[in-house]
Amino acid sequence: MSLEKVLSISGKPGLYKLIAQTRGGFVAESLLDNKRISVSVQNNISVLSEIAIYTLTEEVPLSRVLNSIKEKENGAPASVKPKDSKDKLEEYFFGILPEYDEDRVYASDIKKVIQWYNILQKHNMLDTLDSDDGDSEASNEEE
Repeated sequence: MSLEKVLSISGKPGLYKLIAQTRGGFVAESLLDNKRISVSVQNNISVLSEIAIYTLTEEVPLSRVLNSIKEKENGAPASVKPKDSKDKLEEYFFGILPEYDEDRVYASDIKKVIQWYNILQKHNMLDTLDSDDGDSEASNEEE
């Protein structure tokens, strides 16, 4: 499953996978406890494939950031915990994305990325990142 079917829903913990579309929204299944919920279009929803991290020069797609964590950790869970100190989280993130913009990427954002990485890693969903990385977001950039 690609990141296009993985959602973050404001006010709800963890990540969700899109199951079906309904007349007034859609049905999503939690990756934490496999419970299905009905989500209306009024909820604040983020599709992971559309999220990017600010750097000093560009916006880097989340899939590339997650892939960098995967490479650093050799596919294992992140070596830092989301509840670690702000300094430890920032130091870790500099190792992943040295150019990230400290003024626009907060410790809370780094915590979310690490939590999301660990959830995706636990569910063996990181293998899809390689194919996501070649999508339109990355292909518009010159490297």
